[in-house]
Amino acid sequence: MRAQQVRAGDLFAALPGTRVHGADFAADALTAGATAVLTDQAGVDRVALLDHPRVVAGEVTLLVHEDPRGVLGSAAARIYGDPSQRLTILGVTGTSGKTTTSYLLESALRAAGHTTGLVGTVETRIAGERLDSAFTTPEAPDLQALLAVMVEHGVTHVPMEVSSHALALGRVGGTRFAVGAFTNLSQDHLDFHRDLDDYFQAKALLFDGRSEHEVVCVDGGWGQRLVTDDTITVSTTGDASWTATDVEAFPTGEQRFRAHGPDGTLDVRLRLPGPFNIANALLAAGVLTAAGVPAAAIEQGLAEVDVPGRMERVALGQDFTAVVDYSHKPGAVAAVLDAARAQVTGAHVGGRVLVVLGCGGDRDVAKRPLMGEAAARRSDLLVVTDDNPRSEEPADIRAAMLGGALDVPEGERGEVLEVGDRREAIAEAVHRARVGDVVVIAGKGHETGQDVAGVVHPFSDRDEVAAALRRRLDTGSARLGEGSGGTQSSGEPTYPAGGRGSNEEAR
Repeated sequence: MRAQQVRAGDLFAALPGTRVHGADFAADALTAGATAVLTDQAGVDRVALLDHPRVVAGEVTLLVHEDPRGVLGSAAARIYGDPSQRLTILGVTGTSGKTTTSYLLESALRAAGHTTGLVGTVETRIAGERLDSAFTTPEAPDLQALLAVMVEHGVTHVPMEVSSHALALGRVGGTRFAVGAFTNLSQDHLDFHRDLDDYFQAKALLFDGRSEHEVVCVDGGWGQRLVTDDTITVSTTGDASWTATDVEAFPTGEQRFRAHGPDGTLDVRLRLPGPFNIANALLAAGVLTAAGVPAAAIEQGLAEVDVPGRMERVALGQDFTAVVDYSHKPGAVAAVLDAARAQVTGAHVGGRVLVVLGCGGDRDVAKRPLMGEAAARRSDLLVVTDDNPRSEEPADIRAAMLGGALDVPEGERGEVLEVGDRREAIAEAVHRARVGDVVVIAGKGHETGQDVAGVVHPFSDRDEVAAALRRRLDTGSARLGEGSGGTQSSGEPTYPAGGRGSNEEAR
């Protein structure tokens, strides 16, 4: 809670930060009517708190703890009546797939007749009412307040994305999870975590006993490290409690498979393409079964899901596929482009994969060349562009991506093009598309703004793809440079491919 949000009777949490201490703002909170302050000893020693007249007069209760952030969740839960005890909360953590799995869970829960909430990256929902999300997982007081409101609105079941930040910073402290689920782990957020193992240890906190049931995808070694005797395991490649067979992928991107679990088999239909979405759906089936959802509702719910900004198709009658995806880490980029490659190989011999990709500023810099490399290896055209440069120089971010892309030998990559203006980059990819191609606009997904030098400009990949498609359909082409806005262009240098041959030879 910020000091300016305090109302009479509130508890103000004055937490230590990397640059300032929350107790420096205690005077504002106490003047606004806070009756108690939770802080550490360093906070108690701050002049703004120690010398405040209400503290001197003994009118304020000081709660001192060596790790106030660590106990804030439990304190907030008590204040709001322990709402998670009256909700069935299904927590999903992992690097990729949290959002998709949460949407799959919510759809099946609604099919089973439950009143649902949703907490995640794209949005928060309370019994069908949509709210924007500022964080994947809200701060502890906000989360407990949100859960309490859900209880008041008759919500019974809540799929929740649980980020590594939320676990490491205690945002979900005091929250009881009926089921905790793990998707996968790959490089991300190393601007926050020391290394991959530290990142994993944060994710592993969801499985420290706070979840009544645990469901883990064991297709990777990180998930295997979470397995205990009671773990419900999921795998698309090996032995597990839940496995998939008879997978069918269709040119439309839809898929079907059979999910085999401890109590029987489900016939699953998905609107979502790619092997990674088989894993997401299988994980959802394991979570839902653990939560007591009937098989028929699971089958119905999984079949009805489209996820905003996750392999989301933009179709205006064009003769190629255009999709928008949130993939913004090396593993996710690889998985999405592998799915696109499988689609063009199966649907249209000679179809190509064209991708527009950027990296965010003020984030993990080590993943930039890795993302460039992953995209260059898997595409026939990679357009390197800007994402959310934030406070960084956009050209420097693109240069790091280009370094990784151009390190791939010419015979093992497609053409690489640099177009700094994201609107122009999208228009160029759409302009170059041919019959049977798949155009992937990656990195921003559902986002509706572009952060440049601290200013967020309206920008939607979905809208820009649609606009480029309309121009192409109306005029027969979509020329590079139509429209305006976005961040600066770099002069559009092109780095040609060498010796790729057909798609099949390249793969």
